[in-house]
This record gives sequence, C-alpha cells and structure tokens, in this order.
Amino acid sequence: MVKHIILWKLKEEHNNEDVKRGIKEGLEGLLGVIPGLIEIKVQTEKLASSNADVMLYSIFESEDALRGYAVHPEHVKVADTKVRPFTETRSCIDFCEE
Repeated sequence: MVKHIILWKLKEEHNNEDVKRGIKEGLEGLLGVIPGLIEIKVQTEKLASSNADVMLYSIFESEDALRGYAVHPEHVKVADTKVRPFTETRSCIDFCEE
C-alpha cells in the first residue's frame, strides 16, 4: 500500500468554510472513481497549534495507482477547480507501508 499525504495552506482571502467544504467534497468524491484508490479523507478541522489549513490523507494499492490518480481526468478537474486556485502552499509525502 502507498500512503499519500498532503498539507495545504490556503490563501488568506480563501481561508473560509465554503472553500474547505469544496476541497473536502471534491476530493472525497473521488473514492470509487479512481482505480486503485482505497481510502481518501480530507481534514479541515484543526487545533490552533497547526500551521496548515487542510490535510489530505489517502491510501492507494500501489505506486502505479498513485501515478494514475495524479493524471486521472476527474482528479485533475477537482484539483484545478477546487484546490489549486485557493491554496498558497503545498507539502506532500508519499510512502510505502506493508
């Protein structure tokens, strides 16, 4: 299994519940659409000690499935309309876990 975790900092003018809800609904809606995507969760509630606004936690069957997700038209559509326009920074870690 491959875990794919992303942290985003939202642009100040877009750091609101509507944007966060759009990111969450858009990305979590990809479950069952993207081959090899086992689990996907978006966390928008955070403690004051956090320095990111939104977290994506996803699990894929394999590295090939993660690569397919990156270019899948439905993922690209969500990323281009619900995520990228509103985010200032992005940090990512991908790793294999047995």
